[in-house]
Formats: sequence, structure tokens, C-alpha cells
Amino acid sequence: MILAKTIAAFAFTLFFLVCLFPLGLLAFLLGFLGLRKPMSVIDYKIAQYWSKGIIKMTGCTLTVEGLENIPKEGSVCFVSNHVGIFDIILALAHIGRPFGFIAKKELSMAPFFNLWILMLGGLFIDRKSIREALKTINQGIEKIRRGGSMLVFPEGTRSKGRGLQPFRSGAIRLATHSLATVVPIAIEGSYDVFERHYRVHAAPVRLVFCPPIDPNDMSVEDRRHKLADEVYSIIKAVLDNPKAPDPSL
Repeated sequence: MILAKTIAAFAFTLFFLVCLFPLGLLAFLLGFLGLRKPMSVIDYKIAQYWSKGIIKMTGCTLTVEGLENIPKEGSVCFVSNHVGIFDIILALAHIGRPFGFIAKKELSMAPFFNLWILMLGGLFIDRKSIREALKTINQGIEKIRRGGSMLVFPEGTRSKGRGLQPFRSGAIRLATHSLATVVPIAIEGSYDVFERHYRVHAAPVRLVFCPPIDPNDMSVEDRRHKLADEVYSIIKAVLDNPKAPDPSL
């Protein structure tokens, strides 16, 4: 059963990556003709449909909290802990609005995945070069300032179930320099869905959207030196207080 789920999930992903690529690419290109906002919604909806399908196929018991904390309009910087590769699937399924995300440079070489990341407004970061990484972060800041939204994993790498890791100063610049609303996200259990055994498991998963923070209500000094600590503390408080998933969900 577990093997069948794993094969089905990969087949479903391959179908979406390849078969729906022409539609996604068309929407992406039309965005350059003054239709960027509606076309970004189309690309996001395709990705959202795929991600919800994958979640359903895993059979994981998912608890989602705080959807009311996601602003319906305006630029948003989502800041999340990074447990496993399933995290981005959870975000695509439940954020409910277009957003880009920072992906490691190695994914820029992955066929179709790389193009979908770009079409969704994502950026690739070279973690081995401070100069190139900073350039990518600044591009993300500009995207947010132009009205877009971005998701960043400031730990820099997956924790693989080892708990919340320290934030890297460069990554959190998206939040401290863009002046967009910051929504902290806490994720538990996503590493157990696939990566722990490299087979799909129906593990309990928790996704929490915490109350938004408006950096404009903070002084420049506090944004630079306290915002990252505040976001870290909020996420850690959620992770330190686990909640059993509701079996009825």
C-alpha cells in the first residue's frame, strides 16, 4: 500500500509537471502583456490543484490553523521553518494566493521543476556564494516591493525533524527590508510524510499561520535587530506546544 501510494504520487506529479506545462507557460508569457496579476493566479491555481492532490494521495492527517491570518491583499512575506520537501506542497495548497519562494540553486537544473518555480515567481539562491545569495535576496525584496508575495525559509536548509534551527541573517532580509506584512508559519511532521523513509507515509502534519506582523509599526532599529527574533520566537512557541491532529479532518 505504501509503495503504491509512492508510485501514484510520483506519477501524479509527473503528469502535472509535463502535461500542464504548456498551459502554465502560456499564462506566464501572457503576464508580460499587461496581464501579470490574472496570469499569476492561473499558474498558482494549477500548482495549488497539484499540491492538494498530492496531500490527499499521501493520506496524511493534516491540521491547518490560522488561515484567517493570511492577508487577502497587499504584499506579504511568509516566513516559515523548513522541515522537509513537503513544506512547499503544504504552502502551495493552503496560502490561497500567488507567491514565489526562494529555492536552492541546485533545483535550477531539475527539468520542469525549475521552470515551474520560475513561473510561480520563485528565485534560485546560491548558498555557496555570499555575494550571489545576497543578490537573490535583493531580487526577492524588489518583487515584494512591486506588489508580489514571497515565502522564505530562513533556516537555510531543511531541519529534517531536528527542531527549529537558527535563522540565517541574509534570508530574513526579505522580511526586514521589504516592509511588507510578515506572516510567520510553523510546520510540524512534514519530514515524516516522505523523507524519513523515502516512502509515502500517512503521517500527522500540522500547518499553522501565525498572526501577521506589520514592520511599519516598528522602528528602523527594531526591524533590523528584533524582527527576526520575534518571528523566530513565534514559530518556536508553536512548535514547543504540539497539538494532536483532529481525526475528523
